[in-house]
Amino acid sequence: MSTDENRNDHEELNEALEAAKEEAQSASRDAGEGENSEVETLKAQVQEFQEQMLRSQAEMQNVRRRAEIDVEKAHKFALEKFVKELLPVADSLEKAVESTEGQEDSGELVASIREGVEMTLSLFMSSLKKFNVEQTNPVGEPFDPQQHEAMSMVPAPDAEPNSVVAVVQKGYLLNGRVVRPAMVVVAKSENAPKIDEQA
Repeated sequence: MSTDENRNDHEELNEALEAAKEEAQSASRDAGEGENSEVETLKAQVQEFQEQMLRSQAEMQNVRRRAEIDVEKAHKFALEKFVKELLPVADSLEKAVESTEGQEDSGELVASIREGVEMTLSLFMSSLKKFNVEQTNPVGEPFDPQQHEAMSMVPAPDAEPNSVVAVVQKGYLLNGRVVRPAMVVVAKSENAPKIDEQA
């Protein structure tokens, strides 16, 4: 509903209210004491028009508030699809850095390639951070189904039960909302019943 329509509705209600008041006043003057019931009816109509006007004003405020919230969310999360498309690039750069770990003795070429990929990854991650995209690496944190996707459960005597012991794929948040959950391996409590994974 546009603001012009809201204004028109508001003006119509005010005009109806004024007309009802005038009718009530003229009727009370003309009627005298013999027609009190008609005056009471007109007063009831005035009361009803006032209530309708208050309800319409409250509804207009609610519509305005909802529209403001929708616009705010649209601004905050407009980049979500774009960010989702960029995440595989970050994953690939991280895998490239990981694949060169332990290859320091392979020569100067491998070292310079690794350094270039690390710099590119760092630049990419800082660009994402400028737009409120955060990477989550929840190793050691309690498992949270809102932010993590459990890939498997493993016995881990040195870790808390139901805590993340390994991250298969890092997760990402955009303005605090999950864009992609982290894929994790969760510690199983030692006294948990065995589950038949073949079933």
